[in-house]
Amino acid sequence: MTWPLALLLLASTTAKASPPEEPEALEARAVRCGEVLTRNTRLTRGLVCPGTPEPALTLAAPGIVLDLGGHTVRRSGPATGDSVGIVAGEESTVRNGTIRGFNSGYVFDNGPVRLHQLALLNNQTAIYHRQGYAEVLITDSRLRGNAVGMRSEFDAANGVVEVRGTQFTGNGTVLFVDDHEVNVSGSTFTSNTNVLYCFYGRVRFRSSTLAWNTSVADLTWNSSAFDNCWELVFDNTVIANNTAFGTPEHPHWEPFDFQLRNSWVINNGGGLRVSTRTLDVRNNLWWANAGGLTVADLPEFEPIPLEGPIQNNRFLSNRGDGLRVLPGSTPTLTRNVCQRNTGWGIHAPTAIDGGGNTARGNSAGGCVGVVCAP
Repeated sequence: MTWPLALLLLASTTAKASPPEEPEALEARAVRCGEVLTRNTRLTRGLVCPGTPEPALTLAAPGIVLDLGGHTVRRSGPATGDSVGIVAGEESTVRNGTIRGFNSGYVFDNGPVRLHQLALLNNQTAIYHRQGYAEVLITDSRLRGNAVGMRSEFDAANGVVEVRGTQFTGNGTVLFVDDHEVNVSGSTFTSNTNVLYCFYGRVRFRSSTLAWNTSVADLTWNSSAFDNCWELVFDNTVIANNTAFGTPEHPHWEPFDFQLRNSWVINNGGGLRVSTRTLDVRNNLWWANAGGLTVADLPEFEPIPLEGPIQNNRFLSNRGDGLRVLPGSTPTLTRNVCQRNTGWGIHAPTAIDGGGNTARGNSAGGCVGVVCAP
């Protein structure tokens, strides 16, 4: 493993999604601020609209395609708490342009809806799901400088969100997930304050990059066992150079299920503690982080012992233990390699020994709780 190879992967994870099908007809014209659209439209000029509760544009009929024609719809005047950019109807597509400076940049209720090749810049909330069930597809887009990338109204909206080939840079919280299933693929998250806040949701990152963020996720346990993140998955993903995994207020991740597979975890500014009921951690490189991986039971009133495989991982040159399993948890450890960590290679007094673990050159010692060959 070399840094040039890692950087090559960082640069190549954003994949292009297939373009939307062309509608039968697009009427090219100059629209006005506040206009309600009932047919397919392509803008011939940008819009500068006052920051009022009246949307800059509304898509009022099902299935409408709005092509911004490469132009920008922006807010004029001082920032307000209720300005709205584009309100989209069911089965609509908004594409090929920029939405900038609104309190809510893109708003929708029921879906499906699609955003394609959009730049959502410097909004308070870039994408807002207001109510109802929706299937959302976001492809080949950019979200930059927004306080919140995407969020929904609490207890009023749910659905499925697919994010493909999209870049998120310099936002506050990128994904605020409540009662949604979010699937991210081929996308990059860089220099954001926090990538994910999840409660009562399922979030999966595949073939993506999360790098140079202040924190990766806020996944804190709720004693009601209701408003908790159900599932967090990283598959074939790079997690590198982030200041911390959790936030200062909630440094530990506490989802019901955690999966990390075929991924690189490199040079992050802290270690990761995951408390969960079930996990699947396999085929990962954990290298040069300021801490290793610690797994534990959830802080439930009657804890359920954590279980699941931790196998075929390499914990190399991390500060502290490479892998630590807190007492009570019973994951199965198989064929993990731990080298040159400043603590123990593996410290896992209650884990199940699946065999084939190896450790050498760890400052505190090789292994506790499992047998390790040198």
